Amino acid sequence: MFQKPPAVSSALWDSSQNGIFLSIIEFKRPQLSALRSYALGLKIEHQQQLHKCGTAILGTKICASYKPSSKPTFGKHEPFPQNIDLPPILPKKKKKPYPIPLKKMQQAGRKDKKLAEMGVEKHLYPPKNGLLVPELIPIAHRVLDAWKILIKGVAQLLHTMPVYACSECSEVHVAQTGHRIQNCLGQSNAKRRSFHAWTKGSINDILVPIESYHLYDPFGRRITHETRFQYDRIPAIVELCIQAGVDIPEYPSRRRTKPIRMIGKKVIDRGGFIEEPKPWRSANPSSLVDLDTDGASMRFPPPPSSDVPRIAQETMDAYEVVRLGVTRLMKKYSVKGCGYCSEVHVGPWGHNAKLCGEFKHQWRDGKHGWQDATVDEVFPPNYVWHVRDPKGPPLKSSLKRFYGKAPAVVELCLQAGANIPEKYKPMMRLDIVVPDNEEADLVA
Repeated sequence: MFQKPPAVSSALWDSSQNGIFLSIIEFKRPQLSALRSYALGLKIEHQQQLHKCGTAILGTKICASYKPSSKPTFGKHEPFPQNIDLPPILPKKKKKPYPIPLKKMQQAGRKDKKLAEMGVEKHLYPPKNGLLVPELIPIAHRVLDAWKILIKGVAQLLHTMPVYACSECSEVHVAQTGHRIQNCLGQSNAKRRSFHAWTKGSINDILVPIESYHLYDPFGRRITHETRFQYDRIPAIVELCIQAGVDIPEYPSRRRTKPIRMIGKKVIDRGGFIEEPKPWRSANPSSLVDLDTDGASMRFPPPPSSDVPRIAQETMDAYEVVRLGVTRLMKKYSVKGCGYCSEVHVGPWGHNAKLCGEFKHQWRDGKHGWQDATVDEVFPPNYVWHVRDPKGPPLKSSLKRFYGKAPAVVELCLQAGANIPEKYKPMMRLDIVVPDNEEADLVA
């Protein structure tokens, strides 16, 4: 609210200028606290009164006030919350939520349909028109280089850090022994009372392999169910980097110099179809092994114990580079994900291969329910239980609400001696004291 500061001098009036009155008022600045920032507010009011004698009186009132500023004057980052909820487990008998609200998609669809009925061409910006975004090409190269470092680091850490995976479900645990939390949803879990059947984990349990079809021209012919074997399957992150500007001779990609043209959902000019080269005929398998997690533990020998903290820190930094880079690339480049299964397709629209076997796939004839993908679908974090003492007793079901979680790579690097970012600590619940079994019932 505006407040009138106290005046310290009286008004000066001059009535000799044909009915024009001048007034000058000085204000005293109030005493303000130096610990807070204030914003100056001004309020100006004009008044006009007409008397019976025909003379008009004009007046202007100025009110000034200082109020605390709601926005900080310096670039301070808001502190992370003390604790956050664990990631929700989405039901399998229900479609995934849309990343973009349904109303916004419907509004955009009605707008495109209206322009198409009028015959107006849709205005597209790179990379929606097939052209590259120059400022994202260095980011794509950094993501691909960090992806290689991430695979190498995780493969080396697995030689020294114990990792367990359930043979019946997708649960992963990083500790000396498997936990005793009864949350297994795999087959024959009733016979085991929902306890997990632990086996030795691999790199695919830490870095979940998400593959996509490699396309020479993402705006070209769509993949059908009959032609699906004519395309290579490569990691989705690698395919995203290729379409963002990374050139790999074994996986060529079409680089347009003229944009495509669309009216509505119809492409009216894509520059013609070009015969796609066959990458599997000239590819050198030895030059592509660094991009895939398959067999990575066999390619890299166990590191010395003195180098484990350094490797863990490099792996942690590479993980952050990959995740941040994928997030920035997906803001521009289209990536589609199935709303029912884990299939991902990098391109403006999904493929037509009938490979979906999840909820109500019979109604869709095995086709995927394509929608905009999220970063977690392309680069899954694969959350695991955080273990404060890896050599201590295993985690118990009765104390499950006191435990936290973290991405598998973060938990692996943390136990190997790396420093993790602050943003992962609220979900790990480091400030919660885990009580004993006898004290758990007494905790509010």
